[in-house]
Amino acid sequence: MLKFTRRFSLAVSVATISLAALPAMAQDYPSKPVTIVVSYAAGGGTDAIARVFAARFEKALGGRVIVENRPGAAANMGTDVAAKSDPDGYTLLIGNQGPMVVNPHIFKLRNDPAETLDPIAMIADATLVVVAGPRLQVHSMQELLKQAKAGELVYGSAGNASASHVATLLMGQMAEIKLKHVPYKGAGPAINDLLGGHIDFMVTTVPSVIGLIQDGTLKALAVTGKDRFAALPEVPTVAESGLPEYSASAWYGLLGPKGLPEDVRTKVADATAKTLADPAFIESLRKDGGVPSHLVGQAFADFMAAERTRWGEVVKAADIKVE
Repeated sequence: MLKFTRRFSLAVSVATISLAALPAMAQDYPSKPVTIVVSYAAGGGTDAIARVFAARFEKALGGRVIVENRPGAAANMGTDVAAKSDPDGYTLLIGNQGPMVVNPHIFKLRNDPAETLDPIAMIADATLVVVAGPRLQVHSMQELLKQAKAGELVYGSAGNASASHVATLLMGQMAEIKLKHVPYKGAGPAINDLLGGHIDFMVTTVPSVIGLIQDGTLKALAVTGKDRFAALPEVPTVAESGLPEYSASAWYGLLGPKGLPEDVRTKVADATAKTLADPAFIESLRKDGGVPSHLVGQAFADFMAAERTRWGEVVKAADIKVE
């Protein structure tokens, strides 16, 4: 009886210590580096936004933050890596409309991001820019549309279902023109082929091409937002260039795997809020064509649901299917 009592007491003590350690572990978060997964190759807009965010997020969080590029499968690979990681706050994801709200309409996904990822906060909304490569002899959006009506043009994108892809789809549908799509594993590789004359044009994020525009290597034909971009004031909007109802942008959000402990989630959300309010971050974002967002939690989830409906209609009209 004495032996049973000692064993029972020991078991209770171990259980008590284990339970007591749980909140202590959360209080110590982060006790090791936090990885932010980017589902695209380095050098693109998502990567640029993620690195600007991570540099200030780690100061607000109080621990080291690493950006890890996991491109592939139209951003589904990196998204799955984040979704399948331990829900302890040490693996997060910078997601955008491609994998979050467009891919479910195009791919047969094993895991729906709406069910496997927890929206923490939308970080930024950024305008896109239409850029022409050296093989396309046009100097305006109107000239591009005219050439496209005369013959099929080839455009590149950061990948199937990326913001650059669906923004161009929408443009083609509104202009009633036929375009040939070449998807890449991120904006960086697509821009390299644009510079090499392998594709005619692309719609991409401002951060990925702003330097090439400013030095005259690429021609900026139009920006996709409702208003002109301050750093490129002479570049008109697509709406000003013949498609008055057109508007598109790229947005970026921070997500984690479902099941994050509430106190860890709160710490991440608080650090995100501090980062979005950081004047240095806001200035960096504006230079890259973006503005900080204040959609958090359920508001961010509701926004993504609406975006899923909007872009689903564009994908359906284009009859896109990628196995």
